[in-house]
Amino acid sequence: MVKPIMRDVFFLNQKSEPATKADVQVVTDLLDTLKANQARCVGMAANMIGVHKRIIAVNMGFMNMPMINPVITEKSGAYQTQEGCLSLEGVRSTTRYQEIVVEFLDISWKKQKQKYSGWTAQIIQHECDHLDGIVI
Repeated sequence: MVKPIMRDVFFLNQKSEPATKADVQVVTDLLDTLKANQARCVGMAANMIGVHKRIIAVNMGFMNMPMINPVITEKSGAYQTQEGCLSLEGVRSTTRYQEIVVEFLDISWKKQKQKYSGWTAQIIQHECDHLDGIVI
């Protein structure tokens, strides 16, 4: 189900709790909401739809992929950039990394470990910040 976008900064600044199999509907709602906003959004965290669970969805170009309980375990190639956010107006400066390694559970709740670079890595970092209550 497509959910409204959360814009309450106090809510967005709170850390998210680990997701469980009971949160499968949140994954579906997050994917539906990202698809509905695809013209202006390339990634989304569950807190952006009002749920404090560690779930993100990332546009991989050909599909939107959910990551459940993602953790960035490695990062390299720091650079400065400017980012916007669907939950906030304007853009802000931030440091991102060109390459990252992420451990997460996939839609089937199987553990994954993947390396990402460039734009996709930047999106994942932005959404993981959301899970930690960091709003860019």
